[in-house]
Amino acid sequence: MNARLPLLTIAWLTPLLLCGCMRARVDESRELATAIGAHESVVILAKPQIEGAGAEDEFIDCVGKRIAGRNRSIKVESNETFADQLFPWFEPGTVPTRPEGLTAVLAQPGVSEQVASTGVRYIVWLDGGTRKTDSGGSLACGAAPGAAGCIGFGWWEKEAEYEATVWDLKQAKSVGSVGTDVTGTSAIIGLLVPLPFIARVQGTACDRLGEQLRSFLSGNASGAG
Repeated sequence: MNARLPLLTIAWLTPLLLCGCMRARVDESRELATAIGAHESVVILAKPQIEGAGAEDEFIDCVGKRIAGRNRSIKVESNETFADQLFPWFEPGTVPTRPEGLTAVLAQPGVSEQVASTGVRYIVWLDGGTRKTDSGGSLACGAAPGAAGCIGFGWWEKEAEYEATVWDLKQAKSVGSVGTDVTGTSAIIGLLVPLPFIARVQGTACDRLGEQLRSFLSGNASGAG
């Protein structure tokens, strides 16, 4: 009977850890109508930062895949290719930080023609990050001749908060923004063998943000909730 206690404890704790371990919110603000054409594309760029780091490259790639969708119905341009083709206008230090600055950039000789040749209609400026907000508990692991194991319980909470601002290159205006905030608690239970229960806050933030941006760019009604 005693040998079964750890398994029974795990079975009892698992539903508690898997249910309600994440909280997600998605917001959308639309300023102008959007409807990306079949011949048009979108590029995702990290918002220029004065201090610190912007959105991570892996997260940007993940959001791009969600916007494109399984059938790639929305074309997502490589951010490196776009920056190279528009060099030096979208490099740090020269990139416009406000949509009003697009007018001045597009007025430069040959820039509007170069933008048109890329096929990019919308720029998505991505800002934010994932951080640990809290932690607690205690987990001890040890080894001895013929035996090893862990005992205890440790947990930590992470928050993934990102905001995407969308610019329309054809109109040289901001058309709106989409934001997401996902908070989740992960844990490790030590019952001889350490059992991790990980909350995928960043992955969930990517899914929610990418799907909402896909709807936003397609001109569909907001599905935020």
